[in-house]
Amino acid sequence: MQTLIPTLVVRAAEGEEAEHKLNPLLPHLAEVALSLVVFGILFFLVRKFVVPAFEATYAERTTAIEGGLAAAETKQAEADAKLAELEKQLADARHEAARIREEAREQGAQIIAEMREQAQTEATRITEHGKAQIEAERQQAVTSLRAEVGALATTLAGRIVGESLEDDDRSARVVDRFLADLEAIESTGAGSSSGNGAV
Repeated sequence: MQTLIPTLVVRAAEGEEAEHKLNPLLPHLAEVALSLVVFGILFFLVRKFVVPAFEATYAERTTAIEGGLAAAETKQAEADAKLAELEKQLADARHEAARIREEAREQGAQIIAEMREQAQTEATRITEHGKAQIEAERQQAVTSLRAEVGALATTLAGRIVGESLEDDDRSARVVDRFLADLEAIESTGAGSSSGNGAV
């Protein structure tokens, strides 16, 4: 028996050495089983706690990105609408400015025409006033000359006749007759000269 125990121990030691010497690259069966159990537990924990958190974060980011894209599209559409409105307002402002310039040009032309008409009217009025004043001064000169010519004619006639013609009625009649004869001579002379000119 004493030889049996050492023999068994030696054989057991040899068996263990043989087991270890078979293939060093292959793990032991217990290690494989333990690795599978640990992997299963880790897989379960990751699947239970980590993956839902990742999926929730991914969904939130996807929603935020999609919302941001939708908001950007909305803002772009609003910006395009505002740009179109501003371009329309600018075109309207240009048309309004052109209309105001045209109205100002027309008003300027109308004001110039009115000023010319007023100036023409004023010139006509001044001319008429001047003619009336000249006519009045001429009448006054004619009257003054008539009186002087009448006085001279009366004096001269009195000297020629040898009597005094101081009677106002008589002298007035003589002067009027003399002036009428003088005007008749002037009108006959003017008519014959114009007739001669016509011939």
